[in-house]
Amino acid sequence: MLHYTTYQLDPEAPWVTFVHGAGGSSAIWFRQIRDFKKSFNVLLVDLRGHGKSKNHVYQKLKRYSFDVIGDEVIEVLDHLKVKNSHFVGISLGTIIIREITERHPDRVSSMILAGAIMKLNIRGQILMRLGILLKSVIPYLLLYKLFAFIIMPKKNHKASRSLFVQEAKKLYQKEFIRWFTLASKVNPLLAFFRIKETPIPTLYVMGEEDYMFLPSIAKLVKNHSSAKLEVVPACGHVVNVEKPEAFNQIALNFLKE
Repeated sequence: MLHYTTYQLDPEAPWVTFVHGAGGSSAIWFRQIRDFKKSFNVLLVDLRGHGKSKNHVYQKLKRYSFDVIGDEVIEVLDHLKVKNSHFVGISLGTIIIREITERHPDRVSSMILAGAIMKLNIRGQILMRLGILLKSVIPYLLLYKLFAFIIMPKKNHKASRSLFVQEAKKLYQKEFIRWFTLASKVNPLLAFFRIKETPIPTLYVMGEEDYMFLPSIAKLVKNHSSAKLEVVPACGHVVNVEKPEAFNQIALNFLKE
Protein backbone atom coordinates (compact mmCIF):
# COMPACT_ATOMS: atom_id res chain seq x y z
CA MET A 1 0.00 0.00 0.00
CA LEU A 2 1.08 3.60 -0.59
CA HIS A 3 2.65 5.59 2.21
CA TYR A 4 0.21 8.08 3.69
CA THR A 5 -0.06 10.65 6.47
CA THR A 6 -3.24 11.73 8.22
CA TYR A 7 -4.23 14.69 10.39
CA GLN A 8 -7.54 13.76 12.00
CA LEU A 9 -9.66 16.52 13.44
CA ASP A 10 -12.77 14.53 14.33
CA PRO A 11 -14.24 11.17 13.25
CA GLU A 12 -17.31 12.99 11.92
CA ALA A 13 -15.40 15.70 10.06
CA PRO A 14 -15.20 15.51 6.25
CA TRP A 15 -11.95 14.34 4.66
CA VAL A 16 -9.70 16.13 2.19
CA THR A 17 -7.27 13.97 0.22
CA PHE A 18 -4.23 15.62 -1.39
CA VAL A 19 -2.65 14.10 -4.53
CA HIS A 20 0.70 15.44 -5.79
CA GLY A 21 2.04 15.39 -9.34
CA ALA A 22 4.70 13.34 -11.10
CA GLY A 23 8.14 13.83 -9.59
CA GLY A 24 6.73 15.42 -6.42
CA SER A 25 5.57 13.99 -3.11
CA SER A 26 3.16 14.83 -0.32
CA ALA A 27 5.83 17.28 0.92
CA ILE A 28 4.60 19.86 -1.61
CA TRP A 29 1.44 20.33 0.50
CA PHE A 30 3.28 21.47 3.65
CA ARG A 31 1.88 25.01 3.32
CA GLN A 32 -1.69 23.70 3.21
CA ILE A 33 -1.73 21.39 6.24
CA ARG A 34 -2.07 23.99 8.99
CA ASP A 35 -5.08 25.75 7.44
CA PHE A 36 -6.92 22.66 6.21
CA LYS A 37 -6.61 20.59 9.39
CA LYS A 38 -8.55 23.26 11.31
CA SER A 39 -11.76 22.23 9.54
CA PHE A 40 -11.12 18.85 7.90
CA ASN A 41 -9.53 15.48 8.37
CA VAL A 42 -6.51 15.59 6.06
CA LEU A 43 -5.01 12.70 4.08
CA LEU A 44 -1.71 13.02 2.21
CA VAL A 45 -0.53 10.21 -0.07
CA ASP A 46 2.80 9.55 -1.74
CA LEU A 47 2.13 8.03 -5.15
CA ARG A 48 3.87 4.87 -6.32
CA GLY A 49 7.65 5.37 -6.48
CA HIS A 50 7.46 8.85 -4.94
CA GLY A 51 8.35 10.20 -1.51
CA LYS A 52 8.16 7.58 1.22
CA SER A 53 6.24 5.18 -1.04
CA LYS A 54 9.49 4.60 -2.96
CA ASN A 55 10.58 1.84 -0.58
CA HIS A 56 7.14 0.29 -0.04
CA VAL A 57 6.49 -3.20 -1.33
CA TYR A 58 3.73 -3.43 -3.93
CA GLN A 59 3.13 -5.24 -7.18
CA LYS A 60 5.85 -4.41 -9.70
CA LEU A 61 4.55 -3.11 -13.01
CA LYS A 62 6.52 -2.58 -16.20
CA ARG A 63 3.99 0.02 -17.34
CA TYR A 64 1.70 2.27 -15.36
CA SER A 65 -1.89 3.23 -16.12
CA PHE A 66 -4.11 5.87 -14.54
CA ASP A 67 -6.67 3.33 -13.35
CA VAL A 68 -4.00 1.38 -11.45
CA ILE A 69 -2.59 4.56 -9.90
CA GLY A 70 -6.09 5.72 -8.96
CA ASP A 71 -6.97 2.37 -7.40
CA GLU A 72 -3.89 2.62 -5.17
CA VAL A 73 -5.22 5.93 -3.81
CA ILE A 74 -8.65 4.34 -3.26
CA GLU A 75 -6.94 1.45 -1.44
CA VAL A 76 -5.69 3.94 1.17
CA LEU A 77 -9.21 5.34 1.62
CA ASP A 78 -10.55 1.79 2.06
CA HIS A 79 -7.84 1.03 4.60
CA LEU A 80 -8.83 4.12 6.61
CA LYS A 81 -12.55 3.35 6.15
CA VAL A 82 -13.08 6.73 4.48
CA LYS A 83 -16.28 6.41 2.44
CA ASN A 84 -15.84 9.67 0.52
CA SER A 85 -13.52 12.64 0.44
CA HIS A 86 -12.90 15.99 -1.14
CA PHE A 87 -9.85 15.73 -3.41
CA VAL A 88 -7.16 18.35 -4.02
CA GLY A 89 -4.59 17.77 -6.75
CA ILE A 90 -1.76 19.53 -8.53
CA SER A 91 -0.50 19.06 -12.10
CA LEU A 92 -0.53 15.35 -13.08
CA GLY A 93 -2.32 14.62 -9.81
CA THR A 94 -5.37 16.39 -11.25
CA ILE A 95 -5.59 13.75 -14.00
CA ILE A 96 -5.44 10.97 -11.40
CA ILE A 97 -8.29 12.56 -9.43
CA ARG A 98 -10.38 13.16 -12.53
CA GLU A 99 -9.90 9.53 -13.55
CA ILE A 100 -10.99 8.36 -10.07
CA THR A 101 -14.26 10.26 -10.48
CA GLU A 102 -15.09 8.25 -13.60
CA ARG A 103 -14.87 4.88 -11.85
CA HIS A 104 -15.57 5.83 -8.23
CA PRO A 105 -17.86 8.90 -8.33
CA ASP A 106 -19.38 7.98 -4.96
CA ARG A 107 -15.98 8.40 -3.29
CA VAL A 108 -15.47 12.01 -4.47
CA SER A 109 -17.37 14.83 -2.75
CA SER A 110 -15.71 17.58 -4.77
CA MET A 111 -12.49 18.32 -6.66
CA ILE A 112 -10.01 21.17 -6.44
CA LEU A 113 -7.68 20.87 -9.41
CA ALA A 114 -4.70 23.23 -9.29
CA GLY A 115 -2.31 23.67 -12.19
CA ALA A 116 -4.71 21.33 -13.94
CA ILE A 117 -3.72 19.53 -17.13
CA MET A 118 -6.61 18.98 -19.51
CA LYS A 119 -4.86 19.58 -22.83
CA LEU A 120 -1.28 19.80 -24.10
CA ASN A 121 -0.68 22.81 -26.33
CA ILE A 122 1.72 22.64 -29.28
CA ARG A 123 4.71 23.44 -27.08
CA GLY A 124 3.64 20.77 -24.60
CA GLN A 125 3.27 18.16 -27.33
CA ILE A 126 6.72 18.99 -28.73
CA LEU A 127 8.14 18.77 -25.22
CA MET A 128 6.65 15.31 -24.69
CA ARG A 129 7.96 14.04 -28.04
CA LEU A 130 11.40 15.38 -27.21
CA GLY A 131 11.25 13.63 -23.86
CA ILE A 132 10.29 10.32 -25.48
CA LEU A 133 13.36 10.53 -27.69
CA LEU A 134 15.72 11.48 -24.86
CA LYS A 135 14.34 9.64 -21.82
CA SER A 136 16.69 6.66 -22.16
CA VAL A 137 19.67 8.68 -23.38
CA ILE A 138 20.24 11.49 -20.89
CA PRO A 139 19.98 11.42 -17.07
CA TYR A 140 16.35 11.78 -16.02
CA LEU A 141 17.12 14.62 -13.61
CA LEU A 142 18.53 16.76 -16.43
CA LEU A 143 15.40 16.10 -18.48
CA TYR A 144 13.19 16.89 -15.49
CA LYS A 145 15.02 20.19 -14.87
CA LEU A 146 14.47 21.12 -18.52
CA PHE A 147 10.76 20.36 -18.28
CA ALA A 148 10.43 22.26 -15.01
CA PHE A 149 12.09 25.34 -16.51
CA ILE A 150 9.91 25.31 -19.64
CA ILE A 151 6.69 24.91 -17.63
CA MET A 152 7.78 27.36 -14.90
CA PRO A 153 10.19 29.78 -16.60
CA LYS A 154 9.86 33.01 -14.61
CA LYS A 155 11.93 34.24 -11.69
CA ASN A 156 8.97 34.04 -9.31
CA HIS A 157 8.53 30.35 -10.27
CA LYS A 158 11.96 29.48 -8.88
CA ALA A 159 10.69 28.13 -5.53
CA SER A 160 8.32 25.75 -7.32
CA ARG A 161 11.03 24.57 -9.70
CA SER A 162 13.47 24.00 -6.86
CA LEU A 163 10.97 22.07 -4.73
CA PHE A 164 9.95 19.77 -7.58
CA VAL A 165 13.55 19.13 -8.61
CA GLN A 166 14.47 18.31 -5.00
CA GLU A 167 11.62 15.79 -4.80
CA ALA A 168 12.43 14.38 -8.24
CA LYS A 169 15.95 13.55 -7.05
CA LYS A 170 14.39 10.83 -4.90
CA LEU A 171 13.08 8.97 -7.96
CA TYR A 172 14.93 6.13 -9.65
CA GLN A 173 15.70 6.43 -13.38
CA LYS A 174 13.40 3.50 -14.26
CA GLU A 175 10.63 4.96 -12.13
CA PHE A 176 10.88 8.28 -13.93
CA ILE A 177 10.69 6.54 -17.30
CA ARG A 178 7.52 4.65 -16.27
CA TRP A 179 5.82 7.87 -15.16
CA PHE A 180 7.00 9.80 -18.19
CA THR A 181 5.69 7.06 -20.49
CA LEU A 182 2.34 7.26 -18.69
CA ALA A 183 2.19 11.05 -19.13
CA SER A 184 3.21 10.87 -22.80
CA LYS A 185 0.14 8.76 -23.64
CA VAL A 186 -2.41 10.89 -21.82
CA ASN A 187 -3.93 12.79 -24.78
CA PRO A 188 -6.88 10.42 -25.49
CA LEU A 189 -7.86 10.45 -21.80
CA LEU A 190 -7.69 14.25 -21.65
CA ALA A 191 -9.84 14.51 -24.79
CA PHE A 192 -12.44 12.32 -23.06
CA PHE A 193 -12.40 14.51 -19.94
CA ARG A 194 -12.89 17.66 -22.03
CA ILE A 195 -15.93 16.16 -23.73
CA LYS A 196 -17.56 14.45 -20.76
CA GLU A 197 -18.63 16.75 -17.97
CA THR A 198 -18.73 15.34 -14.45
CA PRO A 199 -21.58 16.40 -12.12
CA ILE A 200 -19.16 16.52 -9.20
CA PRO A 201 -18.49 20.13 -8.07
CA THR A 202 -15.10 21.13 -9.45
CA LEU A 203 -12.88 24.13 -8.82
CA TYR A 204 -9.91 24.83 -11.07
CA VAL A 205 -7.24 27.02 -9.46
CA MET A 206 -4.76 28.23 -12.06
CA GLY A 207 -1.88 30.67 -12.07
CA GLU A 208 -2.21 33.67 -14.35
CA GLU A 209 1.23 32.81 -15.77
CA ASP A 210 0.50 29.11 -16.36
CA TYR A 211 0.65 29.73 -20.09
CA MET A 212 0.79 26.05 -21.09
CA PHE A 213 -2.40 24.94 -19.37
CA LEU A 214 -4.58 27.94 -18.40
CA PRO A 215 -6.08 28.61 -21.88
CA SER A 216 -7.52 25.10 -22.20
CA ILE A 217 -8.97 25.20 -18.67
CA ALA A 218 -10.63 28.58 -19.32
CA LYS A 219 -12.26 27.12 -22.42
CA LEU A 220 -13.34 23.93 -20.61
CA VAL A 221 -15.02 25.80 -17.75
CA LYS A 222 -17.24 27.68 -20.21
CA ASN A 223 -18.70 24.35 -21.36
CA HIS A 224 -18.93 22.54 -18.00
CA SER A 225 -21.64 23.91 -15.71
CA SER A 226 -20.36 22.08 -12.60
CA ALA A 227 -16.91 23.68 -12.89
CA LYS A 228 -15.56 27.00 -11.65
CA LEU A 229 -12.24 28.71 -12.35
CA GLU A 230 -10.17 30.93 -10.06
CA VAL A 231 -7.08 32.57 -11.57
CA VAL A 232 -4.33 33.64 -9.17
CA PRO A 233 -2.48 36.78 -10.35
CA ALA A 234 1.30 36.83 -10.86
CA CYS A 235 1.51 33.07 -10.36
CA GLY A 236 2.72 30.11 -12.39
CA HIS A 237 1.90 26.42 -12.57
CA VAL A 238 2.31 25.29 -8.95
CA VAL A 239 -0.22 27.59 -7.31
CA ASN A 240 -0.17 26.04 -3.84
CA VAL A 241 3.58 26.61 -3.52
CA GLU A 242 3.90 30.03 -5.14
CA LYS A 243 0.81 31.62 -3.57
CA PRO A 244 -0.13 29.39 -0.60
CA GLU A 245 -2.22 31.99 1.25
CA ALA A 246 -4.32 32.78 -1.82
CA PHE A 247 -4.65 29.11 -2.71
CA ASN A 248 -5.73 28.11 0.79
CA GLN A 249 -8.33 30.87 1.02
CA ILE A 250 -9.81 30.07 -2.41
CA ALA A 251 -9.86 26.31 -1.77
CA LEU A 252 -11.31 26.50 1.74
CA ASN A 253 -14.02 28.95 0.68
CA PHE A 254 -15.03 26.51 -2.04
CA LEU A 255 -15.08 23.52 0.32
CA LYS A 256 -17.14 25.36 2.93
CA GLU A 257 -19.83 26.49 0.46
